[in-house]
Amino acid sequence: MVKKIINIYADSFSGLSRSVWLLSLIMLINRAGAMVLPFMTLYLTTDLGFSLSAAGWVMGAYGLGSILGAYVGGYLTDKYGYYHIQLYSLLISVIFLVALVFITDYYAILCMVFCFSLVADTLRPANSVAIAAYSAPENRTRSFSLMRFAINLGFSIGPAMGGIVAGTLGFKWIFLIDAFTCLMAAYILYRYLPFNKASVPEKKTETTITGRSAYKDTEYLVFIMLVALYGIAFFQLFTSVPVYWEKEWCFSPTKIGLLLALNGLIIVVLEMPFIRSLEHITRYMIMTSIGCGLLVLSFMALVAGWTSIIPAVIFIVLMSFSEMFAMPFMTNYAVSRPTEDRRGQYMALYAMAYGVAHIVAPLGSMLIADQYGFYFLYLGLIMLSVLVGLSFFSLRRRV
Repeated sequence: MVKKIINIYADSFSGLSRSVWLLSLIMLINRAGAMVLPFMTLYLTTDLGFSLSAAGWVMGAYGLGSILGAYVGGYLTDKYGYYHIQLYSLLISVIFLVALVFITDYYAILCMVFCFSLVADTLRPANSVAIAAYSAPENRTRSFSLMRFAINLGFSIGPAMGGIVAGTLGFKWIFLIDAFTCLMAAYILYRYLPFNKASVPEKKTETTITGRSAYKDTEYLVFIMLVALYGIAFFQLFTSVPVYWEKEWCFSPTKIGLLLALNGLIIVVLEMPFIRSLEHITRYMIMTSIGCGLLVLSFMALVAGWTSIIPAVIFIVLMSFSEMFAMPFMTNYAVSRPTEDRRGQYMALYAMAYGVAHIVAPLGSMLIADQYGFYFLYLGLIMLSVLVGLSFFSLRRRV
């Protein structure tokens, strides 16, 4: 039995290129230090004393920067290639993270968080295009799952470490650790995956570019809107839920960090074998609609009236399986639909969908929770998840 399990894991990770592995290692290191997002709302409300609404606006600024960063990143990737966009994004992010250590003025934080997310998220379209370039069509879903494996392995380390750091050294050390990991990731990219001229696209005029523009692809735009709505619901895991657990369930930062780390651990242990067994499936919308159904069940665990560690763990487990069913297949659909010279544009829109979610998820949830309470918020998210799941399912014959 043990040998069979080992063979399943070995088969899940086999056949992927060295470059994909290096890109995944870079993301592992980078995400291991990315404690800023899940603890930002706690830092703003507890350490700096801002209201929930004020914290929501800061997280909204993060999302706005994410949208613009994704657009700029996609444009620059199509124009200049994916290599230098990733390198400079990591290096410049260090500057803004260090600056956040010393800034306490609300409007300065608002501005700095916006600038940080704008620079940091130019990496996302470039990184997706790089993964697509270094993988074969038949293992592309698995290549993206390896990347998510690395991200979630890092994220299983990050929140747990972040909770301990916040509880012992203080929240500001989180920014410094994230800055260090960005610097380390940039070094590995520069040292072990050096610049290749093949990563730079041939210069083309508008008349020589082939393929349909993403902004004229109606079915893809509908898909992008649904991705954004899914992201709004899913990102509650990192925005309203930690605050809800801290304020309503009286969980400590360490316990919250360990719960968030459980999400990453589940993805690390299960996603690659899971995707290996399902990568032949091309019914992307059906798989995504199943993920939305699991999202509904996860929010039901929060409003069931049982405030202990057990429903919190149930919530994390269901959220994790929702992520495994939805996100790899959404990404593969997004990167497989366009021609190569439009791929940056398509992936920019895909990243922008998550940027919109990064705005609406914290801002909307904090405003609603402030006015009507968390129970009303999660009932609304249950209904939203049902609607999104049905909409993805209805797209199955069109895409």
